[in-house]
Amino acid sequence: MNIKLDNIFLLIFLILAGVAILIIFFWIFKTEKRLKKIFMGKKAKDLEDTIVGLENNIDELKKSKSAMEKEIVSINAKLKKSIRGLETIRFNPFPDQGSNQSFAIGMLNEEGDGVVFSSLYSRERMSIFAKPIKNRKSDYELTAEEKQVLQKAEVREL
Repeated sequence: MNIKLDNIFLLIFLILAGVAILIIFFWIFKTEKRLKKIFMGKKAKDLEDTIVGLENNIDELKKSKSAMEKEIVSINAKLKKSIRGLETIRFNPFPDQGSNQSFAIGMLNEEGDGVVFSSLYSRERMSIFAKPIKNRKSDYELTAEEKQVLQKAEVREL
């Protein structure tokens, strides 16, 4: 009985080993097929050249990205200094004569620096004034219209 049991275990082992070998051969066959698809029509040297070329392209892209980031920082710094807020108000400083021929123009950048131009029109003459603005304030006294135009010209973040 011992011999029959040993023969059965041997037979089961051989069948399982055969199935495992078949599975391994099938897996190798499928892997070979996939590799042939990947390398179809290519030589090892061609693939190496392609990989080196891709690596060079990636390095160039990294350098370009770095240069673009520096350029964007520079553009943003320049943009903050440029005039972005602009407003005009027309008004009549002398209610007893004329119409809204006088005006005030306010121009400001993001930091609140700029200039306000104003003109006063009367029948006898016309005067034009320019007052520098630093941090939303002027060293010169501002009229109500000039203050209003600067308030309207204030740059608001999006």
